[in-house]
Amino acid sequence: MQAQDTINPAIETLQQLRASGQIRAISLDLDDTLWPIWPTIAKAEGVLLRWLEQHAPSTAQSLGDTATVRALRHEIVTLRPDLKADLSGLRRESIRLALTRAGDDPALAEPAFDEFFAARHQVDLFDDALPALQFFSQRWPVVALSNGNANVNVVGIGEHFKASLSASGAGMAKPDVRFFQAAADAVGVAPEHVLHIGDDAALDVQGAMDAGMHAVWLNREQLAWPCVGPEPHVTVASLWQLCQGLADR
Repeated sequence: MQAQDTINPAIETLQQLRASGQIRAISLDLDDTLWPIWPTIAKAEGVLLRWLEQHAPSTAQSLGDTATVRALRHEIVTLRPDLKADLSGLRRESIRLALTRAGDDPALAEPAFDEFFAARHQVDLFDDALPALQFFSQRWPVVALSNGNANVNVVGIGEHFKASLSASGAGMAKPDVRFFQAAADAVGVAPEHVLHIGDDAALDVQGAMDAGMHAVWLNREQLAWPCVGPEPHVTVASLWQLCQGLADR
């Protein structure tokens, strides 16, 4: 075989997996897999600040910019370890803390969070996300498995998912193997028949492999494998490439 005809190793591995019949369901990360999360969060924090300027100006002035908003969000993680897996709870309580410190009504935390949360769902999907979702859902049951707090129905992609699990709803988070087991249970298959796809090497890939799943590392940035231990079963640079490897033949 000439060099230009050589099959990409990732594609070949995916073809073998597909042909073996081992894949009976897909579990899929959301943030930074289907859309870039930090631009989304930055925009939502901007929306929050503008709302506070109107309804709690002292708080808005004390926060100043989105960097301070984010720093307060990190502070609440230390103050409220009970909310570790509940990103909505952490965000809501960080707003409440800011309101209290500024002398504004802490009850405003609820409507302020609602404004942030609505903006947090205004995501910009990667170009390959929607075609990939269509491809997956036409072939296998798909379950969303996220440590974040996005609602796939609010985002507008819920029709492609059989189930959706979040850390806040489940009370546990990746890389906890119980969370991956819950994803497999949600679509009625054993973990060894689930292909998990995600961007985070430790949380997604190592967690999935520890749970007995097949793991795909979505490595859009073409980074070196950063973890100690076994490397992922498959590494792809895009969801386009993943679909190519799993395509019907």
